[in-house]
Amino acid sequence: MRATTIHAPFDMRVENVPDPVIRDSTDVVLRVLRACICGSDLWAYRGESARQPGQRIGHEFLGIVEAVGSEVTGFAAGDLVVAPFVWSDGTCEYCAEGLQTSCPRGGFWGSVGSDGGQGEAVRVPFADGTLVKLPAEAASDDRLLTALLALSDVLGTGHHAALGAGVKPGSTVAVVGDGAVGLCGVLAAKRLGAERIIALGRHIARTDIARAFGATDVVAERGEAAEAAVRELTGGQGAHGVIEAVGTEQSMRTAVAITRDGGSIGYVGVPHGSGTGLDLSVMFDRNIALRGGVAPVRAYIPELLPDVLSGAIDPSPVFDLTVDIEGVPDGYRAMDDRTALKVLVKP
Repeated sequence: MRATTIHAPFDMRVENVPDPVIRDSTDVVLRVLRACICGSDLWAYRGESARQPGQRIGHEFLGIVEAVGSEVTGFAAGDLVVAPFVWSDGTCEYCAEGLQTSCPRGGFWGSVGSDGGQGEAVRVPFADGTLVKLPAEAASDDRLLTALLALSDVLGTGHHAALGAGVKPGSTVAVVGDGAVGLCGVLAAKRLGAERIIALGRHIARTDIARAFGATDVVAERGEAAEAAVRELTGGQGAHGVIEAVGTEQSMRTAVAITRDGGSIGYVGVPHGSGTGLDLSVMFDRNIALRGGVAPVRAYIPELLPDVLSGAIDPSPVFDLTVDIEGVPDGYRAMDDRTALKVLVKP
């Protein structure tokens, strides 16, 4: 089959790799219908996260079950399913607590020795604990299928950030970051009842999506100018909740500065220097809480799925460029050049 591999910074290739097969009795093999490129994949693309030459990549996908291990009870060949961005056994204490990302037997797609989502098929370990079944009729609805793909990562990650930020009905929320996760954070904040949502971003195409998702205000400035703008919009106090969806020193400094005293920051940006943006003495003096981390999206899919199916929320606009499997390297270049927000892959 064809699959995306990474060989060096900026060196993405689509190559022939062995077809996946059932190895363990709890596996399924899934034929990928939709996958995508994540903003966090760009850290590997740019050489800021180490990868072995030829390593697979991609962690967001959905598809059709083609083969089923003998101990799998929840799925059969032909089922349409979505995969969260980590696999998990569904039986450990962490899984029972809804923290599947800490499952001792879990792992990330594209890690050494595993399949990546940016390919034609994937072997899924611990299928019963990992996958979520989707309505079969969704396979013929292109827009719905694209919206459902967001459940694999960005929609659940935005929801995780909103929960960490303590979003509740009537609250004011600021979102730092205009990537797909930040935009899904806007969508999540609106869904949870935020009255005012301030989106920080300077790319009009992205802030237009933010407004469509529920943002009431847009701040295009950065740094101290952004802090001043948010303060002005909030009567000098700042936002009750702030979603940090970037992961850099500057984004975290901005998040802390625009949080209201007694407020919370929900951070989901993959950390690349963000720790240096934290001043614990400031957070201590102002009673600012910090919650977040890698999102256990498997725990959130059952809650979010009905709203996606009904159309109550539609994250599909975050996908603004579509490629086939051979076009994945071009998709990486487009996202790195910021000419694409999030690239949809149709194998």
